[in-house]
Amino acid sequence: MNGVNVAILGATGTVGQEILEILVERQFPIRDLRLLSSSRSAGRQVMVNGKPHTVEEVNEEAFHGVDIAFFAAGGAVSEQWVSAAVDAGALVIDNTSAFRLRDDVPLIVPEVNGKDMERHQGIIANPNCSTIIMVMVLKPIFERAGIKRVVVSTYQAVSGAGYRGMEELRKQTEDYAAGRELEALYLPVAGEKRHYPIAFNAIPQIDVFGEEGYTREEWKMVKETQKIFGDPDFKVSPTTIRVPIMRSHCESINVETVEPLSVEECRVLLDNAPGLKVIDDVENQEYPMPLFTSGQDPVYVGRIRRDFTVEHGLNLWVVGDQIRKGAALNAVQIAEHYTQKMG
Repeated sequence: MNGVNVAILGATGTVGQEILEILVERQFPIRDLRLLSSSRSAGRQVMVNGKPHTVEEVNEEAFHGVDIAFFAAGGAVSEQWVSAAVDAGALVIDNTSAFRLRDDVPLIVPEVNGKDMERHQGIIANPNCSTIIMVMVLKPIFERAGIKRVVVSTYQAVSGAGYRGMEELRKQTEDYAAGRELEALYLPVAGEKRHYPIAFNAIPQIDVFGEEGYTREEWKMVKETQKIFGDPDFKVSPTTIRVPIMRSHCESINVETVEPLSVEECRVLLDNAPGLKVIDDVENQEYPMPLFTSGQDPVYVGRIRRDFTVEHGLNLWVVGDQIRKGAALNAVQIAEHYTQKMG
């Protein structure tokens, strides 16, 4: 292959910038690169592999000749421009929630259900970051021992709420140290009527509340996992929490398996699975933590231990950089799989 014509819609945002960095890191075979955005960011210069690229305003002609288009500018923007990209012949890899649960759109984590990519009709969806981190760990366990039920609590970094979430944590921390009152303007949800400080706090709400008192973020973990595993009865009980961490999501996962799986078997199984790394030496206090997993590609697993309350139960502590594997890296891996098929 002589190279791939690539477009990134939302190129100046957090995920768009991370996609650019990962494309360069992994030496993705780019022939032509178009950086697209709204009129607000158009005209900005972005350095890519040491060369300046001008961000262009997205329009109906922007996707002509594009092979792969990464969409990372929000669900409404994806819905507005996806037809133009697909009609121009591009494969859209969408990082928003706009198409994840559509029956005709594959929802892909390459290490988990990469084969499902083959049925795409011009769009492949990237799952929610918390879902990606969780299913990376569940897949090897599911294949080895089956899964009856999963109970998961997430401890999610403020970067999952975007730049404004990170700035709110930074400013509140500075204000706390200076003895000033903490001003909350954005979290847990910008459009909600009440906001709470995130500094030195934990907020048990990510996204708006919906059916049965669960938030939309929690329902994403349920429904997306069911779609990825191809099982509408796959049982996931989630609680999602925002915590004062800049980057890398944490998840406490309880898995009840169908067949017995010992702690040692599970440890070896996960350490040998693609994209996972086990750090689990409690005698030396070694386990995954977000401070050390930020900026890293693997999903890390530790604190693997029996759940004594059920016959075949395991507890796991899982940490992953939600901007990399939870978003940008996963999208680039989808593109890599696609180009291998093209080549």
